Amino acid sequence: MNSKKQAYNPYLPSWEYIPDGEPYVFEGRVYVFGSHDYYNGYVFCMGDYVCWSAPVDDLGDWRYEGVIYPKTEDPMNSEGKMCLYAPDVTVGPDGRYYLYYVLDKADVVSVAVCDQPAGQYKFYGYVHYEDGTRLGEREGDEPQFDPGVLTEGNRTYLYCGFASVGDKTRSGSMAVVLGPDMLTVIEPPTLVIPGTEKSAGTGFEGHEFFEASSIRKAGDVYYLIYSSVLMHELCYATSKEATRGFVYGGVLVSNCDLHIDTYKPAGQPMAYGANNHGSMVEINGEWYIFYHRHTNGTWYSRQGCAEKLEILSDGRIPQAEITSCGLNGGPLAGRGEYPAYLACHLFTEKPSVYVGGDEFPKIMQDGRDGDDEPGYIGNMKDTATAGFKYFDCHGVTEIRIKTRGYGAGIFEVRTDWDGEVLAKIRVEDTNVWEEYAAPIRIPDGKQAIYLTYRGERNASLLSFTLL
Repeated sequence: MNSKKQAYNPYLPSWEYIPDGEPYVFEGRVYVFGSHDYYNGYVFCMGDYVCWSAPVDDLGDWRYEGVIYPKTEDPMNSEGKMCLYAPDVTVGPDGRYYLYYVLDKADVVSVAVCDQPAGQYKFYGYVHYEDGTRLGEREGDEPQFDPGVLTEGNRTYLYCGFASVGDKTRSGSMAVVLGPDMLTVIEPPTLVIPGTEKSAGTGFEGHEFFEASSIRKAGDVYYLIYSSVLMHELCYATSKEATRGFVYGGVLVSNCDLHIDTYKPAGQPMAYGANNHGSMVEINGEWYIFYHRHTNGTWYSRQGCAEKLEILSDGRIPQAEITSCGLNGGPLAGRGEYPAYLACHLFTEKPSVYVGGDEFPKIMQDGRDGDDEPGYIGNMKDTATAGFKYFDCHGVTEIRIKTRGYGAGIFEVRTDWDGEVLAKIRVEDTNVWEEYAAPIRIPDGKQAIYLTYRGERNASLLSFTLL
C-alpha cells in the first residue's frame, strides 16, 4: 500500500503564502526558503522568514519549520518598519548555512547564519569591500536587490540586481565574488545578464533581466535563473564560468503559461500572471522549477508552485507547462474530491496576462491571514473557467461540485479548455456550500478538468469530486 501523499500545486497549505521560493536538498529533505506574503496583504513580503521542508521521497508531505528569522533581527530594522525581500541560502566553507537578503528600503546585502538549514538564523553582517565600505554604497555601485548565492570551495558567487524598462541607472544582474568569511568582496561587481538599456546585440532582447537572480549548477554548467522584463516568466542563461560568458537559454516557466503552444495558441494566457521568482533544484535525479502564482486578485498574496523540468543532452531546458500536480511525479488520481484552489488555469472570455480587475475570478479564502481556512475560487462570473491538470481517469461516471454565492446558472465540464461539453451541472443561489452533481463519461487516461460557469451574478467554487 502506498502511504505517500499526493503532491499538489500550490505545494504548501492553501492558507500559506511563500513566494520567491529557493529550493535546496539538505540531508534528505527539500527545504524552501522564500519571502513571506500575507493573505490580503497590501505590500509584498510583510512577514518574517519562515521555512517549510519535505522528505525527498514524499513531496506531498510538507512540514512547517517555523519562523527562522524575524525581520527585527537586522540592526537596520530593529523597529520592523522594513520588509524582508526575497532571500537565498548557501552552505559556507565552515559547513554553516548563510542567509542573504535585502530589506525593502535598503541598498545593501544583509547576511544571517545558522548551524542548521531551518534553525534560528542570527544576524552576521553586511556584504562589504575590503576597506569596510558596504556593497551598494561605494560610488558607482548599483543598489543591491534579490541576492542569489552559490558557494564553491572558499569562493561564494553573489548575484544581485534590478533593472526596469527605461531605467538607465540600472544595468542588470551583477555578480561579485566573496571570500571565505562570506562577507568580503574579493572580486568587484561585473554585469552578467543585461537589462533593457544594455541588451542591444546580446541575444537577451525581448527577455532582458528584470529581477530575481538565482544561480544553480548542473554538471559543469552554471544556470542563472531570473525574471525577465515581462515579469510573468522565469528565464535562464548558461555559462561554463560563474561570473562571465552567460548566453540566453530560454523560458523555464510562465505563471500564465504564455509561449506554450501544445494545447492552445502560444500567445493565449491561461492564468493571471504577474511578477515571478524562483529556482531549480534536483530531487532524486529529477529537476524541478519552483515559482509562484498570484491569488486574491492582487500582486501581494503569492503562493509557491513547482513543475518538473527536463535538461536535454545539450543543456537546453524546454519550458515547463503549469499544472495542478507539479511535484507529484505524474497525474493525480482520477477519483475523489479535489479543492478548487488547485486550479492551474483561471480565465474568462476576456484574456489577461496580468492579475487584477473586479471582472476576473480569483483564488481566495475566508478569515484572515494564517487562519486554517480552505482556499476556493471566488468571483466566478459568466464565462469564468477553472482548469485542473492532470488526472489519471478510469471509469469516471459522475462529477460533483460544491458552490455557494448569488449565482444561478450552470457549470459546464470539459477535458479541454475549448473542447466538447461533457456535462452540465445546474447550481442555485445559496449562502452556504452546497453540492450538486451530474452524470459524465470522462475518457480513460490522462485528462484535464475544466469547469466553466455560465449564468447570472457570480458563484464561488470550493471543490469538485470525480466518481
